[in-house]
Amino acid sequence: MRIATWNVNSARQRLDHLLSWLKETSPDVACLQEIKCTDDTFPREPIEALGYNVVTHGQKGFNGVALLSRFPFDETRPRLAGDDDDAQSRFLEGVISLRRGVVRIACLYLPNGNPPNTEKYPYKLNWMKRLYDYSVERLKTEEPFILAGDFNVIPAPGDVHNPAAWVNDALFLPETRMRFQALLGLGLTDALRAVTDQTKLYTFWDYQAGAWQKNNGIRIDHLLVSPQASDRLVTVGIDKHVRAWEKPSDHVPVWAEFDFDTRN
Repeated sequence: MRIATWNVNSARQRLDHLLSWLKETSPDVACLQEIKCTDDTFPREPIEALGYNVVTHGQKGFNGVALLSRFPFDETRPRLAGDDDDAQSRFLEGVISLRRGVVRIACLYLPNGNPPNTEKYPYKLNWMKRLYDYSVERLKTEEPFILAGDFNVIPAPGDVHNPAAWVNDALFLPETRMRFQALLGLGLTDALRAVTDQTKLYTFWDYQAGAWQKNNGIRIDHLLVSPQASDRLVTVGIDKHVRAWEKPSDHVPVWAEFDFDTRN
């Protein structure tokens, strides 16, 4: 089973790219972030025509997440617990049956948090605390569980082209990285780092200052997997080539292959 995550930076504006990528790579499950549309305006028909079940948690013009799956969902649930007043659409969970048991996939778009000296950074940190609490509960089930999405976290200096340029950025502040490490401390595994320690593997390149052409990137899109999923992890990849397409998203897809038995 191939599970992928991609911040598409507008599902409607990048629909041709999204469809091309789905046809080219055929992920079994795709977690999308920043769909930037409401549920009723998401372009589901051409995606469903490719054989995907589609569930969205949208928001007009901002944020928004979606789950696409070649398998039917047993259940889906929007919103991250812990703050009933949080109206931003940043989280969507889906459960898919395997031959034995289930796999639980959470698609997330973690807040950016910039500028750090505004209310945006405490919101980011609180969101990460809520994600931690959610993960604690999900790990108790001892089932394959995957957190996939745009975390807006640069985990380590090896995940950024120029660390010195990011020392005061919310994505790279010590508190941000510490909270990311706390998730790993629970027993979750950074899927990419489970298969390689290679540096300069990026998932985001800014539109400005020739960042793509200079490979001035950062790694902020991640798949964190439970021990039961890590045991079945086969390989991980980054579809870097889609960043070179015309009018691309500033993010590229990241995917992981798992040896899950999905036979009926």
